Amino acid sequence: MGTSSFFLVERDTYSPDDLLSSVMLASFKSDAMLFYRNEKYFTEENHFKYTTLSIMYNPDTDENKFLMYIDGVKNEGLEFYNNGQFSGLDPSQSLYQVGCIEDVYDNEQLLFSFVYEYLKLNPKQYYWLGGYSWIYSWEDMKKLKSLPYDPDWCYKNPRG
Repeated sequence: MGTSSFFLVERDTYSPDDLLSSVMLASFKSDAMLFYRNEKYFTEENHFKYTTLSIMYNPDTDENKFLMYIDGVKNEGLEFYNNGQFSGLDPSQSLYQVGCIEDVYDNEQLLFSFVYEYLKLNPKQYYWLGGYSWIYSWEDMKKLKSLPYDPDWCYKNPRG
């Protein structure tokens, strides 16, 4: 079991449809496979809660793959408490944490390619590894991409 991570999106602009579209394009551009069974889960009030998909390099192995959640707008737990403790993030922003990615550990290379392509499509969003006090912006990912690949990239503060 590994650490989970999230994309951080302005509350007023979040759309599950946009997240799903971006995930599909980022998977394609990062040369990863996307497996989606179209299983949707709903709240008791019949509001869309979430769906899941898998992103992987090779479907014949359990290596290099992760599960991702596409969250509904009325899903509990979307609120990201941006209280100024996160390096690289303006504390006045009101954000949702969406697109939960499970099991970051041992999937760092796939994750790097995927996050790079996702933030390239959504440069005003961020990537956050749960439990750490920094975020990754599109500018951070561009900088990391220009350097030799570091397998511990997501466990290091990109600003120092």
